[in-house]
Amino acid sequence: MPYALPVRQTQFLTVVSVEEAKRRFAEALPPAIARTEDVALDAALGRVLAADVHAPGDVPSFDRADLDGFALRARDVFGSTDERPVRLALGGPPLTPGNATAGPLASLTAVPISTGAMVPRGADAVVGIEHTDLDGSHVLIRRPVVPGAAVTAAGSDMVRGETILFAGSRLTSRETGTIAACGLSSVRCVARPFVAVISTGGELRAPGVPLGAGLVHDANGTMLSDAIRETGGVPLPIERVTDDAPLIRAALLRALDAADVVVISGGTSKGRGDLVPDVVNQMGPPGLVVHGVDLKPGKPLGLAVCRGKPVVLLPGFPTSAVFTFHEVVAPLIRALAGRRDDGEGVIRARVPRRITAERGRTEYLLVALIESDARADARACFTAYPMGKGSGSVTAFARADGFIRIPGDVEFLEAGAEVDVVPLGRALRPADLVLIGSHCVGLDAILSRVAQGGLAIKSLFVGSTVGLEAARRGECDVAPVHLLDEATGTYNVPFLTSDLLLVPGYRRRQVLAFRPGDTRFEGRPLAAAVAAALADPDCRLVNRQRGSGTRALVDRLLGQATPPGFESAVRSHAAVAAAIAQRRADFGVCVEGVARDAGLGGTLVAEEQYDFVVPRSRAARAPVLAFRRALDDPSTLAALARLGFLRP
Repeated sequence: MPYALPVRQTQFLTVVSVEEAKRRFAEALPPAIARTEDVALDAALGRVLAADVHAPGDVPSFDRADLDGFALRARDVFGSTDERPVRLALGGPPLTPGNATAGPLASLTAVPISTGAMVPRGADAVVGIEHTDLDGSHVLIRRPVVPGAAVTAAGSDMVRGETILFAGSRLTSRETGTIAACGLSSVRCVARPFVAVISTGGELRAPGVPLGAGLVHDANGTMLSDAIRETGGVPLPIERVTDDAPLIRAALLRALDAADVVVISGGTSKGRGDLVPDVVNQMGPPGLVVHGVDLKPGKPLGLAVCRGKPVVLLPGFPTSAVFTFHEVVAPLIRALAGRRDDGEGVIRARVPRRITAERGRTEYLLVALIESDARADARACFTAYPMGKGSGSVTAFARADGFIRIPGDVEFLEAGAEVDVVPLGRALRPADLVLIGSHCVGLDAILSRVAQGGLAIKSLFVGSTVGLEAARRGECDVAPVHLLDEATGTYNVPFLTSDLLLVPGYRRRQVLAFRPGDTRFEGRPLAAAVAAALADPDCRLVNRQRGSGTRALVDRLLGQATPPGFESAVRSHAAVAAAIAQRRADFGVCVEGVARDAGLGGTLVAEEQYDFVVPRSRAARAPVLAFRRALDDPSTLAALARLGFLRP
């Protein structure tokens, strides 16, 4: 009896390019709106923040001793040695953790203190007990200390209102520990999307089930479910259905009711048993919007929208399924899960030999990564060795480190050509944008916008001078600065060299901050207020760290005077305001908006220009360009205006 062809043997509906397929899919989908939810801290690991996290209080909330010993005034023990110790009176009972101090410490006195205990007002250092000896009602100090020695200042880690984590951050143990230190028990996170996985084919059996003739274990169901987890989604229990239209339809209806995204593998071609495209198309409108894409492997890919939800039809072969998953499904899940920060984490590598490709079709190739010998001029330190065995090979997929994409307009890759390898699984990566320099609450608003674009940010706030030096050495992408050149009266520009570029920032007002009702400052002109403060030996300053632009303002304001607290410095404007508001100090210099938010009064010290210095060698980097776009974004400008900062 002659062989009979199937009655129905239609081909692909329309084969389109990858770009056209994605465009059609995006147009058919309703706008993606990520759900949010409050997540208990003990369940937040790996989740993505849906809102910026602000410190609800100072951490630590008090000046804290770092070791067991004696709290004292550093100037009282200058010059002490083992041979000529300084003799101080005991100023009170021992201070222990968890207890408030009794009162200020008098001059030429010391008080016993334990690690973690609150340092009393007036004391600015702790000397270790091993460098002391008791002598009746006195203590002998055998070693000098500098102001701030063995003392962790209140707010030196975090200050109330400080942005400690940005929306879009993926929480690791470092971030959850930071949140716990703030005292927060829950955080607002992006809800993880539910994804239904349907495997089709009468030949499929679940792993662990014995196989008969012509049967295979379902690898795609497990592989896709775990890929969904890696990408930030929650896979629903796998459904396996035979090639039967009513059963496929019933499974699809259940999936649409329960999931945000539906993924179906197998039965996507147009052969006799390939029923999935017709079933899906009947579930519109619009139903199937793409069926057939210029991919190798992966040509049978189908994209549909049913009842307002994305439905993706993946080829049945394992490697074809994983390639098309990464091309279409993974970005969709990442967007819904808020995982804009980790993307695919591509790795730059070189191919060891010439690779030919089929012109006109985007081609995928599994590769194994081998670390190359380091070379001074090498940007890629890995070699990507191609792995063959075809789209149905499970072992090639299991042994590969990732895959490369060869565009349809490329006929071959020469030996040594650089390629981007997409890892099979999440890859760690360094920060995209590094900032070193001065801190400002306005900068937080800019970086929040940058973080929304999915960039990982590392910022070190160590002062304008240090930031400028880091930029000159090419150690950062951006150095925030506000340095005044006294000779010209100009901010920042005189400090540039030919290899540095200035990105204009904004104007801000620095004020002498104080508590409302303090008659030493309230209603007085700046010079009179400073004179009143210096005339009162109990009036305490909270200073800024050397190298910061604000410290330069303080130094000019005080001249040669060194009031109490001059030697002890904090790292931010918020820390200055917190110290004054909590009566740990009486005055200091900070940004006007920070003082206002802390309920403080302020007398204008200076209007200054806060700018951003960029090494010219880094100016064209995508993260730097993203930073500049965020700076000019209307929403950023509005946020800066609300804080009292104005762009030029």
